[in-house]
Amino acid sequence: MTKTLDSPPSILPLYARAALPMIPGAGRLPFVPGGGGEIPDGLDLELAGVRAEAADVAAYARVCGFALRDTLPPTYPHMLAFPLHMAVMSDGRFPFGAVGLVHVENSIAQKRPIGIDEEMTIRVRPSKLQPHPKGKTFSLRTEVLVGDEVVWESVSTMLRRGKSNGGARKQGNSFDSLPADAPASAEWKLDGGLGRRYGGVSGDRNPIHMHSLTAKPLGFPSAIAHGMWTKARALAQLESRLPDSFGVEVRFRKPVHLPARVEFASAEQGDEILFAVRGARKGTPHLDGRVQPLEAGNKSKTAKTGRTKTK
Repeated sequence: MTKTLDSPPSILPLYARAALPMIPGAGRLPFVPGGGGEIPDGLDLELAGVRAEAADVAAYARVCGFALRDTLPPTYPHMLAFPLHMAVMSDGRFPFGAVGLVHVENSIAQKRPIGIDEEMTIRVRPSKLQPHPKGKTFSLRTEVLVGDEVVWESVSTMLRRGKSNGGARKQGNSFDSLPADAPASAEWKLDGGLGRRYGGVSGDRNPIHMHSLTAKPLGFPSAIAHGMWTKARALAQLESRLPDSFGVEVRFRKPVHLPARVEFASAEQGDEILFAVRGARKGTPHLDGRVQPLEAGNKSKTAKTGRTKTK
């Protein structure tokens, strides 16, 4: 059963509720997630009448490196859906809190570009838990519709760290990684405030991204870059090569500890583009990705070559 919302959920109260399971005994309260068990049915959400604000889109584009256009950046609908994601994971029936979850994979299918002035309906539903070598995973599946047309879809796979599930195999995105020796085409210098800037435009203010003081209690020596910023920045680097209709899937590997210098590399493989983000000094793998056209014969555009450096 899908619950229809009248307005977008407010993020800050949802974060507060999502963090409550970290307090011993709080998970036993009926309005607090964290009671354990399976993800129940009945958490599907729908929000109609969603419109992007041009100023918000421009701010997001600046932080992520996209050109300003009259269509949404391909990762922007994820930001619009994020309050619904948080509402699902903050529901008192959800088996654990959202704070501390690890975003391990994300796939997006853009069926066509979405105009900034188009009115959208967003639907979100969680999957059941699946065993994983490092605990359990689940996915948040999102659909964006314009009228009755599904124009954008995504699957965000989250890891709940816990006891190893014996012989459990990793599930999800399966594609060849770009070879580690593929030459870099760009270098990005990321400052310590990147997480706060991206959090300001996306609403994702998870403490692990905000500051080293809030990241350390959660097991990180410093704030880490958002995985979805890294994916968005990579797609911005590929923007001139993307067809109108495409799928892009990524695996988030090791966190990007801020501040940092990272490299971007890509290579075409038939109709596909493989890409990667890695540490500039040691080659630490941070993200592996693949872009594929969704329609037969929809070829990627040719990119300009050359190395760029972004500060």
